[in-house]
Amino acid sequence: MFRFVVLSCFLASALAFSDLPILDGRIVGGEDVEIEDYPYQLSLLYYGSHICGASIVSTKWAVTAAHCTDGSSASMLSVRAGSSIRGSGGQVVNVRVIHQNPQYDSSLIDYDISILELASDLTFGSGVNVVGLPSVGESNPVGELAVVSGWGTLTEGGSSPSQLQAVRVTVVSNAACGEAYGRNSITDRMMCAGESSGGKDACQGDSGGPLVVNGKLHGIVSWGYGCARPSYPGVYASVPNLRSYITNVVGI
Repeated sequence: MFRFVVLSCFLASALAFSDLPILDGRIVGGEDVEIEDYPYQLSLLYYGSHICGASIVSTKWAVTAAHCTDGSSASMLSVRAGSSIRGSGGQVVNVRVIHQNPQYDSSLIDYDISILELASDLTFGSGVNVVGLPSVGESNPVGELAVVSGWGTLTEGGSSPSQLQAVRVTVVSNAACGEAYGRNSITDRMMCAGESSGGKDACQGDSGGPLVVNGKLHGIVSWGYGCARPSYPGVYASVPNLRSYITNVVGI
């Protein structure tokens, strides 16, 4: 079964979309971590409840997945910063405007990026800070270790943790990823990371969260087949190949 969490699925969670890619939402095979080590990590809230991850790119801007905002309005959303614990602590700031990529394709999960304009500035500190951004078109760091973090489920179809989780996964080429999912399924706006033996991945609830390589946000948790299954790496929105959209909206 594919995994993904779109807002319509969140609102009608009893429905099964077995024929669609399932967007990620949780960390599998990771460990408890503290927000001070991942200060760019945000929890995206829908009427106060965690639905996705997001990443801080400035005091008033955050990046998440388009599938996390599709069908929503800004008044429904807020972000929690500076807390390791899902659902409590830190700073909660409302979302003022959703800048969802107009090219987002929900059938292909392509152009899967939304930029959140916050209603007020985040207060930076030891647990709240920006993540680095790659250059436009920066090469895919194939073979390097990346770290993905979030409050998604700990196993496929399992429960979500209270404590922030993180796991290291290896960036794989789009060609190799296309062999798993089908060449036409992996576009230039995507990148992949995982282990051939499985066991480490993002999952439901991690969607929209950060995949970081050497301090830079290279990926946004997007979709995949199941969670942490052998030979099926996680698929992420490629930030280098969507970087110009961030610049156009945020100006950085």
